[in-house]
Amino acid sequence: MLQSYTYGDLDNFTSQKRRTANDTNRPVPQKPIAKRRKKFRVFSKGDGLDLTFFLLVLGVLIIGLVMMFSASYPYAYHKYDDSYYFIKRQLAFAVIGVLAMIGLSYFDYHHLHKVAAPALAAAWVLMILVLILPSAGEPGDPKRWLNLGVFSIQASEICKFALILFMANWGSIYYKKMKTIKFGILPGVVVLAVTGLLLYMEPHYSGIVICALIVAVMMVLSGVPILYFGIAGGGLGVIVLLMAVTGKLTYAMSRLDGWGQALEYTTPEMWQTTWQTRNSLYAIGSGGLWGLGLGQSRQKYMFLPEPQNDFVFAIVSEELGLIGAIVILSLFAVLVWRGIKICMRATDKFGMLLGVGLMMQIGLQVVLNIMVITDFLPNTGISLPFFSYGGSSLVMLLAQMGIVMNISRSASLEKQ
Repeated sequence: MLQSYTYGDLDNFTSQKRRTANDTNRPVPQKPIAKRRKKFRVFSKGDGLDLTFFLLVLGVLIIGLVMMFSASYPYAYHKYDDSYYFIKRQLAFAVIGVLAMIGLSYFDYHHLHKVAAPALAAAWVLMILVLILPSAGEPGDPKRWLNLGVFSIQASEICKFALILFMANWGSIYYKKMKTIKFGILPGVVVLAVTGLLLYMEPHYSGIVICALIVAVMMVLSGVPILYFGIAGGGLGVIVLLMAVTGKLTYAMSRLDGWGQALEYTTPEMWQTTWQTRNSLYAIGSGGLWGLGLGQSRQKYMFLPEPQNDFVFAIVSEELGLIGAIVILSLFAVLVWRGIKICMRATDKFGMLLGVGLMMQIGLQVVLNIMVITDFLPNTGISLPFFSYGGSSLVMLLAQMGIVMNISRSASLEKQ
């Protein structure tokens, strides 16, 4: 099809052709290519955090605070003449933890690569200081808290996070070599051995169990063959047996006394040993299907020792019943599932390993705590995340949830 041109169009075309002919042999100046500088970003600008996960964390936290207060006020009044003693402190730590969670949700988790090894070393130093400095606990209690005057720090809670961070960093760097003993087995064995030794000296045997499970999970996620764990488990069993025979596990063996016999009367000494577990079972059983009602527990009135700590879920079951207990455990399950789903779609292997490890820690502690209060495991002092009283645990857990939220900024579930 022919096109018509005006005189103006023809003049422009002619002048452009003339300029092109004159510039044929003229060298074209080249602009120097500017080097692109890599921007250093501390804060992540992702697509936005996962709102469902954020609301789940807040929901579990609020329910945990309410139930911890309900379980603790009789004992708080008896010991401190202040029914609000525990809840005031727990609320303060909750505010600190939520602020840390929100702040870390904007902090680019990739920078944690650089502090993985220093964080683990710092956690070990804190655990050594716990052994050296005066303990914050009662006389005769295990040395687990570092006394800072106004408050105390449980170094093992920091060590759990440091272990996950170190193993995630190592697994993301050497993921192609994780099937070898040098890069797959040896690092995990070394860090667990050092951590286990420090926890043994406190003593804190439930901490050893949790840290061992954390390291095992991180190694499996990183690609270490499961066959190696059978060999490692056999070796660990031999070590534990030798320590038990030589009397090095006296504290642990005392905790094993009465395991599975909480409702059986054998001797007065055994009856006293199983007092806490037995009253935990009484609380769970008396709650029935619907519970006695919020605040209506009877076992928290000096029958169940320190109900605000590891056995807080027994009071939950007594007041809210089986239905309430199932609802809360379902919230935990959805929280862990959502967190793992987010982290499995992370943009890099480090984010996946780190996030899944943090969520698995919560899942492991929930399962172990429920097994302890129902006498399926010995009474070893495993706290329930977001429910049990303890500032170090609450702040660390909320901060870790902030890291998972930051991972969600770069792993949008809706877009993928």
